[in-house]
This record gives sequence, structure tokens and C-alpha cells, in this order.
Amino acid sequence: MTTESRRLTTSEEPSAEDFRAFFDLMELPSALCDLQLRLRVNNPAFTRFCFDHGLTVGQMMEGLGRMRVPDDWASCEVEVELPQGGVAVVELSRRGDCVSVVGRRESENMRGQLVVVEQALLEQARTEGVLLDLSRSVAEAGSEEELVAAVARGVKELFPGRTFCIRITDARTGVLTSLYAEGRLKEDSREPLVLKRSAAEKLHLSVDSLPAGRVVVAPRVPLLFEGSVDGVSAPLVASGQLYGAINLEYPIPRKTEANYFQDERVLVQLANQVAVAVKNAKLIDELTFVRKYLEDLLEKANALIVVSNREGKIVVFNQAISRLTGFSKEEVLGKDVGWVVHRDEHLRMAPVLWAALRGEQVPNFELRLRTRTGEARVSFATSTTLTSQGEVEGVMAIGQDVTVVAQLEQRIIHAEKLASLGQLAASVAHEINNPMTAVVTYADAMLQRMVPMGSTGNSDAEKLRKILENGQRILRFTRDLTSYARPSKNKPERVRLDALLDKSLGFCEHVVSQAKVSVARDYGEVPPLSGVPANLEQVFVNLITNACHAMKPGGQVSLRTRCEGREAVVWVTDTGSGIDPENLSRIFEPFFTTKTEGRGTGLGLSIVQRIVEKHGGQLGVESEVGKGTTFTVRLPLAE
Repeated sequence: MTTESRRLTTSEEPSAEDFRAFFDLMELPSALCDLQLRLRVNNPAFTRFCFDHGLTVGQMMEGLGRMRVPDDWASCEVEVELPQGGVAVVELSRRGDCVSVVGRRESENMRGQLVVVEQALLEQARTEGVLLDLSRSVAEAGSEEELVAAVARGVKELFPGRTFCIRITDARTGVLTSLYAEGRLKEDSREPLVLKRSAAEKLHLSVDSLPAGRVVVAPRVPLLFEGSVDGVSAPLVASGQLYGAINLEYPIPRKTEANYFQDERVLVQLANQVAVAVKNAKLIDELTFVRKYLEDLLEKANALIVVSNREGKIVVFNQAISRLTGFSKEEVLGKDVGWVVHRDEHLRMAPVLWAALRGEQVPNFELRLRTRTGEARVSFATSTTLTSQGEVEGVMAIGQDVTVVAQLEQRIIHAEKLASLGQLAASVAHEINNPMTAVVTYADAMLQRMVPMGSTGNSDAEKLRKILENGQRILRFTRDLTSYARPSKNKPERVRLDALLDKSLGFCEHVVSQAKVSVARDYGEVPPLSGVPANLEQVFVNLITNACHAMKPGGQVSLRTRCEGREAVVWVTDTGSGIDPENLSRIFEPFFTTKTEGRGTGLGLSIVQRIVEKHGGQLGVESEVGKGTTFTVRLPLAE
């Protein structure tokens, strides 16, 4: 089987007829011209192109005659104005002395426009996406610092390669509260905040209402960054209040005005969104501050405050009532109100609580509250808390511990007793002084008679001295009893503390012997002090006597003196039973005593404290049950 092949032969160049046939078959509207844009040849598609635009070929060429011919091997697009309006777009291309004219169909024009529109839509979609993400970020920001950081991220994404500055200010004072800068700021560019006058007018900002010295309105905004050549800015304005500004600057000249106005448009859109977020953040901060302030006010108030909701659950239990009851806030919150009220008071409390929840006026009432150690009586005044719709939301009870009032009443009673005692002491002293003066006088006379007889050293003379000293002590006691309600007129003198203690101990010999206790002395070197000897003797006689009464046989009273700075200190210590903690704070109260009936009136320590304080000193006590008690007397030394 053989295959016959043919060899096709072609000429070196196409003929004029071939070129003409090819040119006529082209679908693109084409024509060839000389350098003066005079028509040499065109194809039928070019004729139809001219007809579709309402022109003849000649009219089209006449319109092209006014166009500039491109350089050799260059191309350009030109627009030929149409009589009925609009333009016809053609492309001119030059090769040597020949210029080709190719008409652009509407579809091709639309394709170019669609590309531009598509790019604009993509950029708009990107911008809207960034702004949407930014709105989520600023909504989730928990503080102004987090909000500024979120805005900075959004600005970087929207305007890459730009330098920018975000400044947040206080709407009332104009004080700068936050600043973020991407770039190197110029000196003194942080403040004041400069606004463009046209922007302030557009946003209806009143220049007079802006903080003077903090915010300035000017025809143009100065550049903030070093190396910037141009920039735009947008104030942060919400509800007619200024919250700061965002400045965007260009480190190199901007390419086109379109880019400039596009940046400004997006920046204003961003600023409007950020301004609302800043306003909300500052409102939240203010509300948080006010709420915290009110909570602290309730929590740290001196009054007893407890608040319950509509269900009768405790929602506020402040420090004062916590201290009174001994229950912590954590133990009480969420429990029924009845939990802190004494169970015997529940029937009295329920009608008051429900009446308050109905919004009725409730008079002041007293209740017994539970405490960790027992109970406390409190006087309460109630008020209702309302919702924004005027409905009762809960009940607030504000009270005071009436135990304090009872103590004040008791003190008044004591004061009245003391006033009566002053009158009684005067009459008792008068009745005692007369016979005791006779006893002292006759004892002194008998002792003086023994002096010439040389009998001052025998036992009778010693007994007379004891009678004389104890008689004088009784007379001093009556004077002290009177001086408790009336200041003593005795003049102070220099006193040696060790001699004073020994003399006081001598007055207590019978008490020491009856109690069958021992006495230990530890006297240090103490300079003389200024005092009334008789009154100070009364102090130590009382303390030694109390120490003997507090001990069982075999105990010991210790007297110790020391000098500490400019004070003389005396410690009177016993090994007795001690004082209960609940009684320790009351032992200096008048008429308070822990002794059995007939052994004390409750005035001894009260008189002792008064005498010590009149000498400019202090009286303290320390005691431990089962181990004993120590009284500390501090007296100033003589100048």
C-alpha cells in the first residue's frame, strides 16, 4: 500500500488580495492611517462600529484628526466625542509611518469599568470587614487601654504604611487619658488637641464648650510626626461631646487625590465608630466607679445595714452588723432574713417585712439579733428600694445597737449615784470624823505622855502608834471618799516611791496576815516623784488589799518598781484566780465588783484610777484566769 503525499507551495509574501481578504475578515473594527491620521483602508467591522455610534467613517476620521499620534511602537486610547453625547473609544498604535485604529466595543469598555468597580468593591468589602472586626473588638474591650489597642490594630490594617496617633481625652476636662502612636512624635505634639475648624463645624461642636487650653480649633491640623509630608485627622465625637482624635499622616507624598479622599472617608467612618465605643467605655467606667463607691459607702458605714430582696434573701450585710453579730458576710449572704434574727422574734419580724415589701410605711422597731456569742438588741428603721418601673425590689434596714444607748443610760445612773454619794460622803465623813478625831487626839496625847517617861519603845507605845496611824487612815479615807466627787485640795510634794510602798504595806499588815500570803519586794533605783502622799498611799493600799483578797493561803504579792524614761513604774502582782475577760474591761466602773457581798462596794479601783490620773499617770491591768493579775501604775517623775 502506498501513500501519495502532496507538497503545498506558498509564495514568500502574501499578495495584496490575500491581505485585503484577511483584513476584511477581521471581527475587530480596524482601519489603517498615515501619520496625519488620513484613512488608507478600513474593514467592514470599522464601518459598522462608526454606524453604531451614529457616525460615518469620514466623521470618525475627522474626529480622530484632532488627536495626537503616539510615538513609534507605542499605543494609546483616545475618546471621540459623539454628536448625540457620549464618546467612542478607539486605540491608536503606530508602527513606522503607519497608524492602526482599532475601535473598542461597549463590552470591552464595560469590562475595563467592571474591573475598576470590582477592585473598588473588594476594597470596600475589606474595609467593611475590618470595621466589623473592630466593632467586635471594641465591644469586648474591658478597659480603655484594651480599647485603644484594638483601635490601633484596626488602623494598621486599614492604612498600612501610614503613621498614626490615637488620643483619648476626658470629655469634661479635655485631659489626655490614653495615647497610642505609631511613629516618632514631635516634641510637644501630645497636647493640646487641635481640631480642624471645618470638621468641628460639621460635627456641630461648640467651640465655647471645649476645654480651654486643652482643645484648640484651627483652620488646619499641624503634623504630629517627624518626616510626615501630609495627613488627615478625624475627631472622636459622640452625642455632641469630644472624646479625642485620630491623626493619620503620610511619610511620603500621597499618590493621588482619590487616595487622599478615600483615606479621609474611611478614617471618619472609623472615628465615628470609635467615638461611640469610647463614650460607652467611659460611661461603664463611671457606672462602675459609682457602683463601687455606693457599695463601699454601705459596706463601711457606721450604721448597721442589711438589705433583702423580694424573696427575703439577704443581699447586703455590711461590716458594722458583721462586727456586732460575729458572722461574716460570706456566711450570711443568700440566707433568709430570719436567719440573723433571734427565733423568738420571727413572729414580730414577719409582718414588718411583708408590710415593707408591699411599699407601706413601717415605724421603727427593735429586734434581737443572733450573734456568735449570744444575742444583741438593735433598733431598725426600714425603707423600700424600687425598680425603674416603681415596683418594690427589696427592703433596706438601717439600725443601731441599742446596747450603746443602754450603756449611756447606765452611765447616767452611775453619775446620779456618784452625785448622791458626794452628798452621802459629806454626811458620813462628818459622823465618822467627830469620834475618830477624838480617838486620834487621845491616842496622840497618851503617846506624848509616854515620851517623858521613857516608855516610847514598849509594846503599849507601839499599840498607841498603831491606833494613831489607823485612826488617821480612817480620816484620810473619809476625805478620799469626799474627794471622789470633789477635787482634793492637798498640795503635792516630793515623794520617794519605795518608802511610800513600805508605808502602804504597813497599813495592810492585818490584811496580809489574815489572807496568809507572803510579800516580795523588788525595788529599783527610782528618783523622787511629785504627788500627794496620802492619796498615793490610798492607791497602793487598795491594790495590795485587792491582791490579798484574790488569793488563797500560800499566795504571794509582789511589789516591783523601775524607772522607764521620765516615768516611775510600779507593778503589783498576785498569784490569785485572775479576772474573767468579760469583766476585765469593767473593773474600773463605779460600783462594779466581783467580790462577794459585804467584801466590796465597787468603788476602790474607780477611786484608784481617778487618783492616778489626777497625778498625770496611767493605770493598767493584765490578768490570766487561774494564774493571777498584775496592776501597773505609771507616774511622772518630779521635774
